[in-house]
Amino acid sequence: MRVQANLGDWTLDNVPLERVNCAAMQSRLDLFYLVNAASFVEIAAELYTQNLVSYFSADAEISSWLRDQWQHEETRHGRVLRAYAQHVWPDFDWARAYSEFLTDYSQQCTVEALEATQGLELVARCVVETGTATYYESLAAHADEPVLRGIAMRIRADEINHYKHFYRYFRKYQQRENQGRLTILRAIARRVVEARNGDAQCALRHVDAVRDPGANAETSQKLYIQFAASLRHDYPFDMAVKMALKPLGLPAALNHIVRLPLVWAGTRCLLN
Repeated sequence: MRVQANLGDWTLDNVPLERVNCAAMQSRLDLFYLVNAASFVEIAAELYTQNLVSYFSADAEISSWLRDQWQHEETRHGRVLRAYAQHVWPDFDWARAYSEFLTDYSQQCTVEALEATQGLELVARCVVETGTATYYESLAAHADEPVLRGIAMRIRADEINHYKHFYRYFRKYQQRENQGRLTILRAIARRVVEARNGDAQCALRHVDAVRDPGANAETSQKLYIQFAASLRHDYPFDMAVKMALKPLGLPAALNHIVRLPLVWAGTRCLLN
């Protein structure tokens, strides 16, 4: 279900938290986890921006955009989500949970983890932005609290814009590298697999560890599966497949043939 949100007269720099019915949100444990975990990953943008700026240091256009716009917008997403979380669930020790997350996450977020070529890394970034844009669309559809829905839709718009930048930069590097479609497809697949076992699960695990000191990896994994399931019916599969496949540059007819089975398979996998 696509969300048709009336975004009103406020921006991510001016979020009307006073409009939130905090009492009604206290029982929404799913949103507690989803919002806090997302805030961790977004605020950690400074860490992975440094890696990307280093990797693209010889390209002034990309490195300056990463540093001056992308990082600013990503960390703004995190600050807004953190402010919302702390407003609605003030008893949760956000700072402690984030500190423990960052210590863990920084071990896996390294320059060495980037793709072997700059063009393929830009493909990977397209996949990441596909994941975040579709996540926030799902969150907006899933949330029944208007301010959170508005935050999610505004972040979604930013993430789609980031995707467009990374895709444009990929096209520029593809002219130099001339990567074959199979190589590009492998890069897409690698990033999809990493996303399934990466940032979100790490963040959720640390939210759970602080909220419930008795939690362990098994209980956190069960929560991850549970909350992923809660977003299934609202997940924009067609949008995700279309964005993820775009770097392959398939002819329109072939793209249509390939895309429909993938949408069907993804829907079947997540809804069963």
